[in-house]
Amino acid sequence: MENKSIVISIIVPVYNEEKTILDLLKKLSDIRKFGYLFETVVINDGSTDDSGRILNENKNLYDKLIVNETNRGKGYSVKKGLEISVGKYIIFQDADLEYDPKEYQKLIKPIIDGSYKVVYGSRVLGRKGKIIKHSLAVKFRIITNYFLTKYSNILNNQSLTDAHTCYKVFDYNIIKNLNLTEEDFAFCPEVTTKLGNKSFKILEVPISYKGRTYKQGKKIGIYDGLRALFVILKYKLFKD
Repeated sequence: MENKSIVISIIVPVYNEEKTILDLLKKLSDIRKFGYLFETVVINDGSTDDSGRILNENKNLYDKLIVNETNRGKGYSVKKGLEISVGKYIIFQDADLEYDPKEYQKLIKPIIDGSYKVVYGSRVLGRKGKIIKHSLAVKFRIITNYFLTKYSNILNNQSLTDAHTCYKVFDYNIIKNLNLTEEDFAFCPEVTTKLGNKSFKILEVPISYKGRTYKQGKKIGIYDGLRALFVILKYKLFKD
């Protein structure tokens, strides 16, 4: 039975994802079978490829669209999406299909049950020993994520396995009160650090993950990793 009293907003920043955005929107349409009322909020973040055309031709596959005239960054786009979201709960979804919306059911359940206010999807839980199967570039990102997560845990007094995952689910009242300011990928460590500052407990659940190479369109890089180190320290020292 569909629970019309529970609205879940999915915020989808899009920047030059012409190869994946249509497939993602179709997957997001399919998850309505889970029994909740989903609202899909798409932010076209200054795309210069065919992403904008695809979005305009498939308006039936999402509920709201924001268009940034220039590329402003993931953090900026998510904040714009939050401004017009009406859901009681919020999910962040990248447009590149590295993360599969079929995971929503287990991400949402602990929040709907009232057990937690924040849930992260961990790409690490249940995947020990599988790093050898990845390419060298993906191995490097896995190792970098491991050390960034350790660093984040130490400063934030947390015990996460994947602090920098895209899949983060919140009670809307939690995320709207974090006073987010970062506009690029540093938005992600900012969120985790500010949750730590407010002592919110974060539940992690294992999720599947299909990492892309830079040739396939991967955008986050070494600079973003260095930025994460700085941002975690910044918001630890200068709390809201």
